[in-house]
Formats: sequence, structure tokens, C-alpha cells
Amino acid sequence: MVHQYKLNGYNIVLDICSGGVHVVDDITYDIIEAFEKQTRDEVITSISSKYNEVSIDEIEECYTQVESLKSSGALFTPDTFEPMADKLKAKTAGVIKALCLHVAHTCNLNCSYCFASQGKYHGERAVMSLEVGKRALDFLVENSGSRHNLEVDFFGGEPLMNFQMIKDLVAYAREIEKKHNKKFRFTLTTNGVLIDDDVIDFANREMSNVVLSLDGRKEIHDKYRVDYAGNGSWERIVPKFQKLVDARGGKNYYMRGTFTHSNPDFLEDIKVMLDLGFNELSMEPVVCAKGDKEELTEEDFPIVCKQYEDLASLMLKKHSEGKDFTFYHYMIDLKGGPCIYKRISGCGSGTEYMAVTPWGDLYPCHQFVGEEKYKLGDIYKGVTNKEAQCEFASCNVYARPDCKDCWAKLYCSGGCAANAYHATGSVRGVYEYGCRLFRKRMECAIMVAVAKALEE
Repeated sequence: MVHQYKLNGYNIVLDICSGGVHVVDDITYDIIEAFEKQTRDEVITSISSKYNEVSIDEIEECYTQVESLKSSGALFTPDTFEPMADKLKAKTAGVIKALCLHVAHTCNLNCSYCFASQGKYHGERAVMSLEVGKRALDFLVENSGSRHNLEVDFFGGEPLMNFQMIKDLVAYAREIEKKHNKKFRFTLTTNGVLIDDDVIDFANREMSNVVLSLDGRKEIHDKYRVDYAGNGSWERIVPKFQKLVDARGGKNYYMRGTFTHSNPDFLEDIKVMLDLGFNELSMEPVVCAKGDKEELTEEDFPIVCKQYEDLASLMLKKHSEGKDFTFYHYMIDLKGGPCIYKRISGCGSGTEYMAVTPWGDLYPCHQFVGEEKYKLGDIYKGVTNKEAQCEFASCNVYARPDCKDCWAKLYCSGGCAANAYHATGSVRGVYEYGCRLFRKRMECAIMVAVAKALEE
């Protein structure tokens, strides 16, 4: 499978199954486009009439080079990966490497677009006890097999509403990791309201990454990220975020924003974050119920696509000025990246990765919490809903019929199961609007990587 596109002056040809990325001239681009649709003579005649200033010999030489790329396995490579689709998950069956600990099903903000129902996950407000937290870490260790590195995300609601428990739990983890030859890597996701010097010191000492929620422009942020009195939180949290990021040396954090129907021009929010001194950025498209007033519309789609293109151009401009910044969705390694097994099998939700509620129930990931049919079990008895886990274990890129002919399938690994479920009612469906946005992001990300590689 081959995908071709033109962006920012580059003619880019992707050979999907070999991973090859080719930057070509106009003639070669057109030859590749017609290569499998026409005979050699038909292609050369067509190209000659379009580029009449180019000799037949030069066109034939280009055609021969394309033939050589195909014979070497760098173009038009067949898809031979489907038989591998279940092998990685079968190999790692029963091994868990990461948990998302819902230490607080409550929040001090009342964000209208919150997928977690303001942190309650459509249930009762609750906080995780230290006893449950310890059992969750023990459960992870017991089910981690030979894995040395384990990951734990402190999530909510707002996890800092249970900060002392987090501190005590990390102390416990540092005790047991030595005993079991494990190493815990912690991440904290916070809205920032409760950040103080104690939080900053602790996060910089113990958190491998910190995710900070900021929607960019004050007027956008304060429209959604409000407290229960309706007051915006921008002015309260931005100075705290700046202090935390500065104390971390500007590393190992993410500013994580959400854009909606109200701000499809999200690049303006990215620019505000840059002006505030933040360089590790992410802006996620909202995923909400069909018909929600903040749902991204078809009218928004071309606007959002233009934002992704302009963002790519801004990143290259900043790069040329020695002022690089990171955009989460544009992080791509053209020379390496995830192995093919990982590309096929997906994120590992429900198998390698699970979410734990304040009372110890297990779900495939944080976005499934509250969906009772996908409750997998609990941290005491383990996974008892084998049928649901098998559904996730078999949920690879080849299990989704809609992914069959998509050029981006080995970049997205089939996409997010939760988004698919909430959009279609099936974890094997696809969130079609999100897929279209993903393909646009990938085109822009690959172009940025190409431009930087050519410069180097």
C-alpha cells in the first residue's frame, strides 16, 4: 500500500508496509501514482505529454528507478502482517505493565466537556484509600511477570484532592520495588488548582512525567474549566504551572488542552502556551456525545486541518530559529518507532494496561470506567470477566474492517477503543471523524520529520 500527498513544497510518498518514506520530484511522484494502474508505455507516454520539456530518456530512467524501489521492497510492499496480529498479545497474555489509579472520583472544577462526568464517572464521589492503593500496586507486581519497569498514572477527577495518599503510596512503592526487582515510573495528571510548593517538590522528585490541563487562551479556558461557582481557573493555575515547569527544568511534562466547536482555531491556543513559556504541548480534539453543543462539526473540519498544517509550519519556523517545541501528536521516529507487533496490536488497554477505581474495580482504561459490561474484575480476585478481556485482546488493527484499506493503520494501530466504542457501540468500530483528523495529523507530522531530516 502506498500513500502520496503534497505538503509545504514536499512530494511525499509513504510505503506503508515497509515503513519507507520517499521525497520525490514531480515526475517521479506522477509515475508512482500511475505505476500500478497503467502499463510502462502508457505511463511514459502520459508523463511525456505532461512534462514535454523533459526527454523520454529521463522519464524512462525515473520509471526504472521506481521499478528498482519496488523490487528492493521499498515501494508497493505487500501486507504480510495479518498473521502476526494476535501473536504479541498471546505472548504477553496475563502480563500487566501499567495501571491508571483513579485516586479521586471527585474534582474541584466543573468542566462542561468532561468525559468523566466532573470526575464522578457517572457514579458517586469517592477517594481511594491507602489500603486499596497498596493492594493495586501489589496486584501490578504480582501480574507483571518478568517486566522490570512498571508504570502507574495518578488520575481523577483531580488526584491532588487525595495528595497525602499519593505520597504515602509512592513511599510504599519505593519499598516494594527493591524487594521484587521492579522499578515504578509515576505520572500525575492535574488541573493545577491545588499545586503548591509541596506538590512541586514531590512531583519533581517522584513523577517521571506531569500532565497539566490548560486549554490555551484565557477566554477559551475559562469558558469550560470553571469551579462550581462558575469562576474560571486560568489566572489561578497558570502561575502555578509556570513555577512547576521552571522547577522541573522544562522537562518531562505536558500541557494538555482540549479544543472544541468553540475553538477549532486551536493554533491560537498553542501560541498562547508558547508565549507563557511552555514548550511541551498537546491539544486534543474533544470526544463527546453526538449532538453535544461542543461536538466538532463538518464545518469545523477544514478549519482544524488548516490549523494542523499551520502548526507544522510554525514548528519548522521555530526549529530554524533554534526555538524548538514539542507537539505530542507530531512525535514520530521515521527511522525506528514502535515495532511492528506493537503497531498491529495497539495500546494494550484491557490486557497490558488497566484502570483501577477508588474501590479497586478493574476496567480496560480510564475511559471505560463506569461501563459495567466492561468491568474486568478487581484487584483482589483479578480479571474475572474473561469474555470482555478476550474482546480487547483480539482487538487489533486487523480486527477492524474499516481499517483494512486505511494507509494510516500501522501508525494508529487501529485507534482508540474507547473512542470507537462511544462513537459506534463497538470497540472494533472506528470513530470516523477522529480517523480523518488522525490522518491529517500524520501527514503533517511526517512532513515536519522529513523537513528536519533533509535539513540535517
